[in-house]
Amino acid sequence: MFKRTLAIVTALFIHALTADAQKILWQIGNPDRNNQEFALAPNRYSEFREDGFFVVGRSDPKKDWPYVHPGPDDAWAGGRPHAFTILFGIKTGPASGQAKLALHFVDTHSKSPPKLEVKINRLKFEKAMPAGGGDASVFGQVAKGKPVQWEISFPANALQAGANEIVISTTTGSWVLYDAITLETPDDVELTQTSGTVVHEIHSPSVLVEHDGRLAQIVETSIRHFGDETPARVLVNGKTVTNLVLSSGTHSIQAAVEAVSKKSTIQVTVEAGGKTLAEQFVTLKPVRHWVVYLLPHSHVDIGYTHVQTDVEKAQWKYLETAIETASRTAGYPSGCRFKWNTEVLWTVDSYLRQATPEKRQAFFEAVKAGQVGLDALYGNMLTGLCRPEELLRMLSLATQLSRETGVPIVSAMITDVPGYTWGMVPALSHSGVKYFSIGPNGGDRIGHTIAAWGDKPFWWIGPNGRDRILVWMTGTGYYQVFRSTSRLLQYLQRLEEKGYPYDFVQVRHCLGDNGAPDVEFADKVKAWNDTYAYPKLVIATTAEMFRDFEKKYGSRIPEARGDFTPYWEDGAASSARETALNRAAAERLVQAETLFALFNPKAYPADAFRQAWRNVVLYDEHTWGAHNSISQPDHPFVKSQWAIKQAFALDADAQSRKLLETADSLRGQPATSPDAAQAIDVINTSAFSVSSGLVVVPPTLSSEGDVVVAVSSNQKRIPSQRLSSGELVFRTSLAGTSAQRFHILKGTPVFPTDVQVKAEGLALYSISPSRHKGISLRVDETTGAIVSLQMAGRELVDAESGGLNEYIYLPGSDLNKAQRASQAKISIKERGPLVASLLIESQAPGCRKLSTEIRLHAQRNYVEIINTVDKLPIRDKEGVHFGFAFNLPESVIRMDVPWGVVRPETDQIPGACKNWFTVQRWVDISDKRRGVTLVTPDAPLVEVGGLTANLIGSLSDPRAWLSKLKPSSRIYSWAMNNHWHTNYRAEQEGPTVFRYFIFPHDGDFDPVQATRTAIECSQPLVVLPARGEPNPQPRFTISASAPVALTACKPSEDGKAIILRLFGVSGKPTKAKFNWSEPKPSRLWLSDNSELPFAPVSGAIAVPAWTIVTVRAEF
Repeated sequence: MFKRTLAIVTALFIHALTADAQKILWQIGNPDRNNQEFALAPNRYSEFREDGFFVVGRSDPKKDWPYVHPGPDDAWAGGRPHAFTILFGIKTGPASGQAKLALHFVDTHSKSPPKLEVKINRLKFEKAMPAGGGDASVFGQVAKGKPVQWEISFPANALQAGANEIVISTTTGSWVLYDAITLETPDDVELTQTSGTVVHEIHSPSVLVEHDGRLAQIVETSIRHFGDETPARVLVNGKTVTNLVLSSGTHSIQAAVEAVSKKSTIQVTVEAGGKTLAEQFVTLKPVRHWVVYLLPHSHVDIGYTHVQTDVEKAQWKYLETAIETASRTAGYPSGCRFKWNTEVLWTVDSYLRQATPEKRQAFFEAVKAGQVGLDALYGNMLTGLCRPEELLRMLSLATQLSRETGVPIVSAMITDVPGYTWGMVPALSHSGVKYFSIGPNGGDRIGHTIAAWGDKPFWWIGPNGRDRILVWMTGTGYYQVFRSTSRLLQYLQRLEEKGYPYDFVQVRHCLGDNGAPDVEFADKVKAWNDTYAYPKLVIATTAEMFRDFEKKYGSRIPEARGDFTPYWEDGAASSARETALNRAAAERLVQAETLFALFNPKAYPADAFRQAWRNVVLYDEHTWGAHNSISQPDHPFVKSQWAIKQAFALDADAQSRKLLETADSLRGQPATSPDAAQAIDVINTSAFSVSSGLVVVPPTLSSEGDVVVAVSSNQKRIPSQRLSSGELVFRTSLAGTSAQRFHILKGTPVFPTDVQVKAEGLALYSISPSRHKGISLRVDETTGAIVSLQMAGRELVDAESGGLNEYIYLPGSDLNKAQRASQAKISIKERGPLVASLLIESQAPGCRKLSTEIRLHAQRNYVEIINTVDKLPIRDKEGVHFGFAFNLPESVIRMDVPWGVVRPETDQIPGACKNWFTVQRWVDISDKRRGVTLVTPDAPLVEVGGLTANLIGSLSDPRAWLSKLKPSSRIYSWAMNNHWHTNYRAEQEGPTVFRYFIFPHDGDFDPVQATRTAIECSQPLVVLPARGEPNPQPRFTISASAPVALTACKPSEDGKAIILRLFGVSGKPTKAKFNWSEPKPSRLWLSDNSELPFAPVSGAIAVPAWTIVTVRAEF
């Protein structure tokens, strides 16, 4: 332990002699692993504004020396090197001996420690700091840091009589945290008050001012004077431009000079007390007429910094503060009036739910006055996780508020999150949004995001080639650029050096995660604009900024077409069970809406559906938990946030099931059935017809027997099979959006007369009456992986690469340490004739047990895999993967994303993530002759070619990420991980189910067939107790020259229509016609996500390739 013997003072004089007549000349702070004596300590790093400047004998470390010294990797501090300066005076310069400067740090950044440069007058030293303990220390938990000390010995005669300067700079990397700084010198060195005048800097900042009715440039001289007042003057080219009297302190002197149109040089001289202190040639460069748009907002983390409920209340207050500040500054000049961007609409939704009528009115008036800008996204979403309809429901509130305020919401903001699904383009376009402002995290697991698109506006073209939105990603993340003159001008200089082609630029003004409005911001902007003509500052809403930019530069902005494959979706695999529940809930909600539209639209419970969709959306919002979720996973603060986050998925699951039950109960009265029979209705909620679709009847609806009879004119018996789970299965064909009734009776089920499936030993196979095998598979007796899958005699498995459904556990990031399942115990679970399966129970690293059921289905020739991972709670970094190595060497991989299909590399824009992909329902691997469609309903993350998802920690260096993918037919499902260092979960425990379906096919890729089969798996045939009349005529059918998908069929929110959303899934333009049964709609309208009627339509409706078309059917 360190014992404090003296109070902390600005400079501590210690005269005790050491063994070699040395002494500590001065000391800043105490080397005690505690940084409370420094400015901003213990955790206010986000308030960092200026670099440390300390005058020994005059300064106070509590005010003048920040506890954190940022580096160029720290976007929150401007993303630049930072130089901290210590100034001190000595009476006489030492003639000999050694001196020692000691820098004591309580911690350094764990992943990107800085390289430090120390200048002691004219001497220079450099050292790379070791990696520290993690983020806990910068958040105030210094005990979790890894202390480090750097001692620099140097000749004492490097010190000089009078003023001396030590400059400590971070040249690369991230932050260090100070503990103490000491200077040890020979005993005869004596401190003195620093006196005299030092010219610190002479330069010409890139600004223009109004001077004598013309634009002029300025020369700025920074002078530090200590001592009595003294006269001084500044000369330019020998002519006096400024006279002044220097008092003790720092002075910044500005002098106007004629603006130049080309690079020029002037001579600047500074004199004080009759002496020339500095003479310097300064280069003047032409100054661009910059217009800097400043977008004030709070970064809305729904949690992270505080418990979600506390964040909610704080954001309510921020809205009211912003409105008050906008009102106070309404009389300021244009561009200087305060405005507030909501960033997302969760805040607005929550606020309006509890606001008084008076406050609601004040809010709407502020929106109409342009003081509050509404941005369209409900939250800062992990867009890759969102189901196609979920993307639109996430934007529904924007369309509603557009109607209520009379101000169209045409812009969207997203903050912190890097990478966005291609489906955002059609979703935003279909919601009336034209502009997308992106302010990503400054460097934490963002891959190539900013490197590719920072301050490079582009038109993002959708999968159909027609939809487009104007995207602008800030080059500085969402951190403040306008904190100081130097920071703003340095930023603009960097843009100019990079060849930035526009005079307009947007920057965010955010005081941090869940930060409050800067109520003095408008005053600062007004003061700037009163001083400088250029750069001109404009406080703006997102929409205003984009409108101005598009108007001036729209035709010059380049285009990009492809998926901006996201990065942070990997964190969802840290709570894999809840992620799977949420994915299924979104699919179930679509089916429940369809049931209401088909059978009882007037009873549609709109509020209940909105709440359920809200929970689905909030689970896929980027804030998973607390900032210390990894460093302190057992802290009550962490657990309370996870409980709320988890509840979004659990509630969505429960609500979707309840709504499905409600839709069923309103279909009519329970149907009667023959004695000793149970009646069920099987409903196809998809517009695709189903051929030999699987019907799974729960035991409660099939307790009467195992015989299935179709209720039709011929009372046909259907082949069926009772599974060991108690479920009864059979297959039937159904038209799109139709229902069919069946009776369940006692007796012996009939067997299929065409194809049956069987299980023998390690194999499953299908067989026809002629004993011809159709599809067969075999598993490895040790690992349980599928090592052979044959269809029509062709082998689809690359067994040498691990086979299919190979369990791979990767502790840490070293691929050489990957482990497989072993000691497989294999038994036959189902023996056919419709479903045959093997049960494989394995020892799997990271698990208590791995249980896998591999099913082969008759008639449809596909494989179903049900993996139950009983996870051990492990906090060391780990990943769980399932490998699928297909024998398709000349194949092309295609992936399902919302409203489109992505081929890795080919359909990705620069900056997209290639280490992993987030898919919707399927991945297809096909060559021209054959292929397979892999459906993954539960686990969205996919790797291509290998275990490329082995990146752990913050990873600020883009070079750590893949920049190119090689062709491959190996796919890995990344099911679980805990790779993050913050926000996401540190561990997960207990059983989680991961299902996969493998559909082999002949011929090349068919997007319709891939979508059709995947929807059968994710939106299966609905089995309900029979109600009403049997086999009702379908409400409508769809006829089209090329198939279209029906992604939504729901009663309208206003209760006056049915909304039908078509999608051109074939990739070909087509025309679709609705064929209605009675009652028929009185008219049809083309609509969009707002559900409003726009243009009347009749007959066949054009559905362009890969395009969303929403139809409003009024009755």
